Amino acid sequence: MQRLVAAFLQHLDVERNLSPRTLDAYSRDLQQFLDFLRQEPSCSEEPESLKRIDTRLLRRYLARLHHKNSRTSIGRKLSTLRTFFRYLVRQGILETSPADTLATPRPEKYLPKTLSVDEVTHLLNQLCTGQNRHLLRDQAIFELIYSSGLRVGELTTLNVGSVDLVQQQVRVIGKGNKERLVPIGRTALRAVQDYLDSRGQPAADEPLFLNARNGRLTSRSVQRLMKKHLLQANLRTDASPHSLRHSFATHLLDGGADLRAIQELLGHASLSTTQRYTQVSLSHLTAIYDDAHPRSRKK
Repeated sequence: MQRLVAAFLQHLDVERNLSPRTLDAYSRDLQQFLDFLRQEPSCSEEPESLKRIDTRLLRRYLARLHHKNSRTSIGRKLSTLRTFFRYLVRQGILETSPADTLATPRPEKYLPKTLSVDEVTHLLNQLCTGQNRHLLRDQAIFELIYSSGLRVGELTTLNVGSVDLVQQQVRVIGKGNKERLVPIGRTALRAVQDYLDSRGQPAADEPLFLNARNGRLTSRSVQRLMKKHLLQANLRTDASPHSLRHSFATHLLDGGADLRAIQELLGHASLSTTQRYTQVSLSHLTAIYDDAHPRSRKK
C-alpha cells in the first residue's frame, strides 16, 4: 500500500502540478489512513489488502475520525481517499472505488475571527516602535498580510523578486498553483522597503522573509510572531495571521468594495467562499438599505 501511495503522490506532483502544501496535506491524510489499516485485523499493508477495503471499513474509519476532527477536516480526508481510490481504478488496480458512495459531512458554518480597524491599527502601530531588523521584518509581514489579504502559506513562499516596488504589487502563487497580482498599500510598501534596506541588497531569488538563521520563515513561525505581538499590544490572543486576511476582506467590504473584486484579491475560486469568509457589518448593511430601499432613501 505504501508503494501505491508513493506512486499516487508522484502523479499529483508531476501530472497535476499541485503545490507543496497541497501535496503535504494529501500525504498526511493518506498516512493517517495507513495507520488505521495497520490496526485493523482484517488488513495489512500488502497490496492484496486493497480487496478488503470496502465501504463498511471506510465508514468505520470515518467514525473514528469524528472523535478528534471537525466535519470540515473529515470531509477533506474523505476527499483525499476518493481521489486516491479513483486513481487506483484508472490504473486498473481496483475495479470500483469503495469511497464513491460515502456522503461528505456537511461542513460547520462559522464566522471567521476578525479584528476591528482600531485593533489592527493598534497592532501595526506598536510594531513601529523599533528599528532592529527583526522588528522591521515583523512589521513588513503583518502590514503585507493586511494590505494584500495574503494567506500565511502564500506569504512565506514569496521571494524578494515577488514584490514589485515600482508597480506597487506582489505576485502571489495561491492554491492550485494559481498566480495572481495583488496591489500593496503605501504603508505596507514602505514597511517592506525598510526591511529590505536593512538586509542590504538581497537577490531576487532569495526568500522575502528570513528567520534568525537566515532561512525561509515558516507559517508556524509567523503564527508564533502574531501571538507574541498580540500579547504585547494587549489584544485578544485567539486571533491568527489568517484573521488579518479576514479583516482585510471585511474592512474592504465595509468601505464599499465590490464582492467580486474582493474575490479576485483573495484568490477564491468561487464567490460563495468569499461570502463565507467576509463578515458584513450591520453599519454596511444599513447603509445599503438606506440607499436602495424606496421608503428609506434619504432626501
